[in-house]
Amino acid sequence: MKQGTQGSAGTTTGEAAAAAEAAAGTARSRYRVPSQPAAGEADRRRDAGAATEGSARGEHTHGEPVLPRPRPAVQRSSVRGQVLAALRTALVTGDLRPGEVYSGPVLAERFGVSATPVREAMQQLAQEGAVEVVPNRGFRVVERGPRELAELAEVRALIEVPVMLRLARTVPAERWAGLRPLAEATVRAASSGCRATYAEADRAFHSAVLALAGNQQLVGVAEELHRRAQWPLAGGGAPGGGTRAELIADAHEHTALLDALIAGDLDVVRTLVGEHFNGAE
Repeated sequence: MKQGTQGSAGTTTGEAAAAAEAAAGTARSRYRVPSQPAAGEADRRRDAGAATEGSARGEHTHGEPVLPRPRPAVQRSSVRGQVLAALRTALVTGDLRPGEVYSGPVLAERFGVSATPVREAMQQLAQEGAVEVVPNRGFRVVERGPRELAELAEVRALIEVPVMLRLARTVPAERWAGLRPLAEATVRAASSGCRATYAEADRAFHSAVLALAGNQQLVGVAEELHRRAQWPLAGGGAPGGGTRAELIADAHEHTALLDALIAGDLDVVRTLVGEHFNGAE
């Protein structure tokens, strides 16, 4: 599983598969974020509406300044989330190139939003290790080499392999069968040839498997490592190759693993899991 997942113990497989398909559509659209009103325009419209509403009710303002209504938190959070998703997609596809410096205002203009949600999203990526702050310039995409990728694969294997082997001995076949839609979604995503689309589906499958352990901290840590393993190498190379054929081969490892888990064949499960994470290097 050269790349990783995004699920939770409280999410049904059908909902997770639908979320993976929706994420695939988002990945295909790449950089596009719905255009937002120009800075201050939404506030001016709100203020004008508030003044008109007050006059209509016969309220006496006596020239007092109209206090703007607080902007709904969900709106800002939604824009920031969309920008963050678009930036993560751009990292996986290589649109944001390792070693290059990108400024918040330039990216904001490209997205059609204010600079604030872009800076917040880039700060989040800085915390995740994807970019680093360059004072008075913006953010530089971190350059990674094969050694770092191999180290990430080793850490992921140390966390995920023992959990999968334990689950293979305890989870009933029908629970594994319920993950079939997610495994098939990785095959469809790989067939598209889009690395970002496959990255989302891959993480969704891995996260759903680990969620069966009932440990949300485990799922969160594993997903973070998986996401970092999907960033491109210095020079633009994709982890594990990233060609359409390689993505399809990786996806079919998911379905083969699921077949072995359903059959309860622990020896095959152990072999497939080991090969899958070795391939991630």
